[in-house]
Order: sequence, then C-alpha cells, then structure tokens
Amino acid sequence: MNGSTAARRRATGIGLSAVAIWSTLALFGALAGPVPPLQLVAMAFTLVFALSLAVWTARGDNPLAHLRQPPAVWALGIAGLFGYHLLYFIGIQNAPPAEANLINYLWPVLIVLFSALLPADSGVGRLRWYHVAGALAGLAGAALILTGGTDLSFRPEYTPGYAAAIGAALAWSSYSVLSRRFAHVSTDAVGAFCGGTALLAWIAHLALEPTVWPHGTVAWLAVIGLGLGPVGTAFFVWDHGVKHGDLRVLGAGAYAAPLLSTILLVAAGLATATWSLAIACGLIVGGGLLAARDMIRNA
Repeated sequence: MNGSTAARRRATGIGLSAVAIWSTLALFGALAGPVPPLQLVAMAFTLVFALSLAVWTARGDNPLAHLRQPPAVWALGIAGLFGYHLLYFIGIQNAPPAEANLINYLWPVLIVLFSALLPADSGVGRLRWYHVAGALAGLAGAALILTGGTDLSFRPEYTPGYAAAIGAALAWSSYSVLSRRFAHVSTDAVGAFCGGTALLAWIAHLALEPTVWPHGTVAWLAVIGLGLGPVGTAFFVWDHGVKHGDLRVLGAGAYAAPLLSTILLVAAGLATATWSLAIACGLIVGGGLLAARDMIRNA
C-alpha cells in the first residue's frame, strides 16, 4: 500500500468518524427538550464558532485569515451548512417527518452518483457498480429504520415539504462533493462557515419560530453536547474526509448514522429494538462493506 493510498484510507476513516458523531444528534436533540430546531442549530453553531475563535487565538492565528475566504468558498460553505439545515427543518415541518427524513437521506446516494462528475485529477476514481449497489443497500436499510417497516403514502398536499427535503439532500450532497474542488482550503474554514451559519440561523429562528430556552442542567448539557459533537467536531472531520478520502465509501457509510442513532436511543430506553432494525443493520453494514470493496482489497 503506497503513501497516497494510506493517506486516503486515513482520511476516509476520519470522515467516517463524523457518521458516528452524527448518530448522537437524535439523543442530544431529545435531551435538549422542546427547543425549536432552528434555535437549537443557532445555539450549537454559535458555540462552535466561539470555540473556533478560541482555538485560533490560542494558536496565535489571526482569525481574519480564516474568515477571509474566496466568495466561492463562502458560498459553498454557507449553502452546505445553513442551506441544508434550513431546508431539512422546513421539510420535516411541512410533511410527515418519516417521509421527509427518508427523502433527505437520499444525500448519501447522491454523493456516490455526483462523485462521477468530478474531474479525473480529483483522485476519486471511476464509479463502479458496487459503489452504487452499496449505497442503495444503505438507503433500503435507512428506509426500514425511518419508517419502521410500514408503508409510506406520499400525498400531494405535502409537496412543499417533500421539495424542501429534496433540496436538503441536494444541498448536502453537492456541498460534500464540491468540497473536493477546494481540497487546498484549510479545514479551519469550517469554523468560519459555522459563524456565518449561526448568524443566519438566528435570523431564520427569529423570523420563523418562538424562542424557548433549554430548561434544566441536562437540557443545557445536551445543547453543549450538540455544539461539541454532531454540530461541531463532525463537520470538521467530514470536511477532511470529503476533501481527501474516498467519497463513495463515505457516502455509503453515512447510512450508519440513522442505525447508530436508533441503537443509542434503544440503549437509552427512548426506543424499542425491532426485527426491522436488525434487518436494517445487515443492509447498512453489508452495503458499506460492498462500497468499500476496493479499500478492503487493497488493505
């Protein structure tokens, strides 16, 4: 295994750690209590930006150096972080959550498909059948988790919510794939994007939601946990992964997030283990291994 292959495997592993961190989102969200979603996003991203400023200052960096990014980089970062969250919450608020969430979870498959559009010098390689098959198996597993194995009935009156969920899937998959074009931009730039996202999330919250502050120590700790984990560290390691790792493995592996999230909720007594969860586990793990066929073969 040469140096570039080892570096790609390491970056992929770092990127996949974001999936494990994202699996805590539902648990922390539940523990935070009835805080409106956009307010929760705004609070978490504000914490991340404050921590980024602290790290930059401790290192002796000039924060303006990280904030001074080209317009295209800013546009991509804000469209990815803020655009995704805004569209996602509009989707689940204007359509049945299970249906909107399932549509949103098209983004890992779209990452696999969109990666084929990257130039040959991006280091991604050719799209193979097992990349697509692995991602589709993961999607089937996610569908079992999100629907509990019951049939969905997509109804026209929820079209705005479905459209927003599709927009969320497109926003995050496009952000993830296009980040490869800016592999030369330091991951520190994510801290700047978090600041911009926090500002826009506060504006959207004040325009669209009532303000409800966390109640009690556990709720406040959950908000801090969100900022340190699924709305903080996860975006930094994901940025490194999509810029330098295997995009197809990251896409298929992302379906482990709803699986791990459900397992955590079961362990916390907030959900019940079912046969559909076990089948979903097989589909998601099997799909991830299939998509990672090249990495496993070259290990």
